[in-house]
Amino acid sequence: MMNNRQLADTFTLIANLSEIKGEIIYKTLAYRKAAENLAGLGREASEYWKEGKLEEIPGVGKAIAEKIDELLSTGKLQFLEKLKKEVPEDLATWLQVPGLGPKKIALIWKTLNITTLAQLEAAAKKGKLRDLPGMGEKSETAILAGIESLSRRSGRIPLGRAYPLAQEIIGQLKKVKGVVAAEPAGSLRRMRSTIGDIDILVAAKDSKPVMDAFTNLSGVVRVLGKGETKSSIEFGDGVRAQVWVHPPEKFGTALQYATGSKDHNVQLRQLALDKGLSLSEHSLTKVNGKGEIFCATEEEVYQTLGLSWIPPELREDHGEVQAAKQNKLPKLIEVKDIKADLQVHSNWSDGKLTMLEMAQAAAKRGIKVIAFTDHSVSLGVTGGLSMEDHKKQAAEIKKTQDKLGDSILILHATEVEIKADGTLDYPDKFLASLDLVLASLHTSLRQPREKVTQRVINAIRNPHVDIIGHPTGRLIPDREGADLDMDAVLKAASETGVALEINAHPARLDLDDMYARRAKEMGIPISINTDSHSEADLDMLFYGVATARRAWLTKEDVINCWSTKKLLDWLKKRG
Repeated sequence: MMNNRQLADTFTLIANLSEIKGEIIYKTLAYRKAAENLAGLGREASEYWKEGKLEEIPGVGKAIAEKIDELLSTGKLQFLEKLKKEVPEDLATWLQVPGLGPKKIALIWKTLNITTLAQLEAAAKKGKLRDLPGMGEKSETAILAGIESLSRRSGRIPLGRAYPLAQEIIGQLKKVKGVVAAEPAGSLRRMRSTIGDIDILVAAKDSKPVMDAFTNLSGVVRVLGKGETKSSIEFGDGVRAQVWVHPPEKFGTALQYATGSKDHNVQLRQLALDKGLSLSEHSLTKVNGKGEIFCATEEEVYQTLGLSWIPPELREDHGEVQAAKQNKLPKLIEVKDIKADLQVHSNWSDGKLTMLEMAQAAAKRGIKVIAFTDHSVSLGVTGGLSMEDHKKQAAEIKKTQDKLGDSILILHATEVEIKADGTLDYPDKFLASLDLVLASLHTSLRQPREKVTQRVINAIRNPHVDIIGHPTGRLIPDREGADLDMDAVLKAASETGVALEINAHPARLDLDDMYARRAKEMGIPISINTDSHSEADLDMLFYGVATARRAWLTKEDVINCWSTKKLLDWLKKRG
């Protein structure tokens, strides 16, 4: 039976082929939304299917539910098979080439009768693309550069898939008798947006019961190796996991070593040498050979080296060792610091629950302010709201607020579309009437850099826009974001004081940690939001906070951590 990743891949393929075919944008966006939500779903869609509740999955309406039903029942989809006869399947891979959109793909395919990336590369090298309508030598060169960059990509696993699976594995291993500790390691523990394989370290004196439990986990299709210290397995969707077992007294050095990064560890090894020590995954050894220092915890490793413990998210050799030496590590933001969620969707657009249900779910999680940013009118696939709809929504917000009292404050907001021509979906006068305006890109992401950047800057410079949502519009791992000139975007945000969002959905995590850190350094406010369409989505906040931690953010840097009064004062000043 198909798992969530396979279902998501299927709907992404449908969206890609439909775009190349020239299908209207709203239909392709519906498939992309379904793929995005399936990829980030906390439980298997097959469980919803067995319960007859497919339409409870965010982004899944009647038509898509019927397609999921067919896929889970038969493993195939007649609609997709028919589509693949109309549009060659290999063309979908071309969309991963930066700067190559569906219209150009269709033009090249139909004019030159080529369908593979190899044929595309050969045609570009022979100069066959430059004379096509709307192309030119510059476009041809950009396509060749894009194909080259594509070849450097690896099949990494999105954090939203890897982290829950790792926690599930760790939960099972902790039940094994004799296990003292179990932790993720590698890029997963550092909370990178994508990872390679899942690495897990276990502290136990006897490794055999751990290895037996690990290699017999549910969903394992292949045991790639089984030994006393290390075992490797592969799951049905191709995800691989490794476990290492170390004696409890050596667990600290082993976990530090396995967490990395490589460059961070190089810094620590040099510090150890300066102290007459040699640092390995097993211990700190005195260089003169007279004895070893075993560390059961990471804190002991860092303490021995004269450092305070460095949070895993910072271990990228981006100045964290120097900061620890000077006792200047930031007190990183935590989930408990977040008091507001400023991008949430209800059933007024494409959310699954009423505003009352979503607000109650948020309040239960300690949220004090919730902004309903239902989509604007031009994003038709999401049931975007007209201005008249917003008047009705405002009335419902008042009734809902009366029911909830002071348990949570509801803001009447919008996720307004930044249209392809650079204008916003609503007039300024209407935007001024809302409590909060979040502006986002969803369409025409493949416009030339200058044009798509100007669209975002136009939104930033609009006096009524408070937050730019998921600035690049990327979807991990399927779609690169818009080719924005981020220097220009950050400069504009710095000048206007608009906040930039870290979208917590693990398929987005946009802004990424690199640009979020630069934004912090430039004094740009950051907003971390879940972009929730269901109650379960509210728990994705954890991923957004992890990205913020990688960016060295503290609670002072994030507007969602402010008191309600401070947040409202900020919004009022912004107009």
